[in-house]
Amino acid sequence: MKHLGIGIGWRPDIAEAVEGLAGIDWVEAVAENLCPGHLPDSLVRLRERGVAVVPHGVSLGLGGAERPDAGRLAGLAARAEALGAPLVTEHIAFVRAGGALTASPHLEAGHLLPVPRTRDALRVLCENVRIAQDALPVPLALENIAALIGWPDDELTEGQFLAELVERTGVGLLIDVANLHTNHVNRGEDPVKTLDALPLDALAYVHVAGGVERDGVWHDTHAHPVTRPVLDVLADLASRCAPPGVLLERDEAFPPASELAGELDAIRSTLEAAAPPDRPASAPASVRTQTQTQTSAHTSAPARRSPLPDTRAEHSRAEHAQAGHDTPETARSRQRLALAQTALLSSLTAGTPAPAGFDGRRLRVQARALVAKRADVVAKVAPELPRLLGDGYREAFSSYAACRPMCGGYRQDALDFARFLLDAGRPAEPDARRALARWFSERAGARPPGKAARLLRTLTRAA
Repeated sequence: MKHLGIGIGWRPDIAEAVEGLAGIDWVEAVAENLCPGHLPDSLVRLRERGVAVVPHGVSLGLGGAERPDAGRLAGLAARAEALGAPLVTEHIAFVRAGGALTASPHLEAGHLLPVPRTRDALRVLCENVRIAQDALPVPLALENIAALIGWPDDELTEGQFLAELVERTGVGLLIDVANLHTNHVNRGEDPVKTLDALPLDALAYVHVAGGVERDGVWHDTHAHPVTRPVLDVLADLASRCAPPGVLLERDEAFPPASELAGELDAIRSTLEAAAPPDRPASAPASVRTQTQTQTSAHTSAPARRSPLPDTRAEHSRAEHAQAGHDTPETARSRQRLALAQTALLSSLTAGTPAPAGFDGRRLRVQARALVAKRADVVAKVAPELPRLLGDGYREAFSSYAACRPMCGGYRQDALDFARFLLDAGRPAEPDARRALARWFSERAGARPPGKAARLLRTLTRAA
């Protein structure tokens, strides 16, 4: 993989500012927000200037119990090819639960949630990573996530978990130093000990982002300036190795371009100050990490296996993978992981009892954060809804989401919210209610007539 350098997260809101920033070597774009056949003009211009673009996925859920969805993998592969990307990245997280493995409805978190650091979860994650590697045309790197909650029965530290993942699969690592700081504040995990355990030769690149602390909880907002403690973690990492690339993330409350440039300068200064005198802040391309050796998904066989692998177990796994199904051991791990993740997500989104061993206060904080994020994203995909409801939008959405898990994407969530409002006779103003009914009718499509549809017919006749 080529040397990346200093980059910034490309977002439509700051596309013009990103194009105008000096010293940007590469950008990262959220994969799900891109259409392979119709790339944004800004990204096309950046690519023509020689700026690399890396698609960053958020919806695969490789840490979930189910096998990765083939359609999502194909979409990520298509985006990588359309962008000429040197690699693609995703997260070590689960984003959905339920379904066939638990004989229960599918639940969507709408957010990245932590996987338990257990042997079961590691076994499932490794198999899911191998499936993804085989489907992607370029190397894959995975990001550590920030978390408000932790699993009660972890068997491994984060560093041990990531090290074993790399050893078994050869996957690259995207280390988010802001997430290491978040987990230090929220869960007492020492970033130094995590870095001590990591195989930094697997490092693909680094994320840096801002956040804010409220009531003893660090919120990884990506909407605040990068703080000194986060830069200190970056300095620690940079003192150990030369990161192939470092990227500034910002997703909300975008500041002027001058402030973004200032944060990028702070990152450069941190890297230069942390590098030992005999080593440049950024390593040249000739000393890249393991992702150099992964020239395609078809060469994504593990780069670092245990010295004495269990060849019989590995052969059995390969035979089952070729046949498109799991070994019995992996299948049992998937079942146990599915039950645990479904119980947790149901508690967070449907108000069911907290699973044993979890911190109830932290679960409530996480549940409120999930509802707030759902409200934020629904407001973006359906801006008519907050306009119609005005100041009452968030209170109404919280009432809707309190015991209604998201079972589809955010657009479906917006439709379900509108149906909830209409069934409740809201908004109270007749004109606003008629406008909402029209909005719902235009987007809901054909479906069996329900209470909302009957109300629509009544309102139409009245109009």
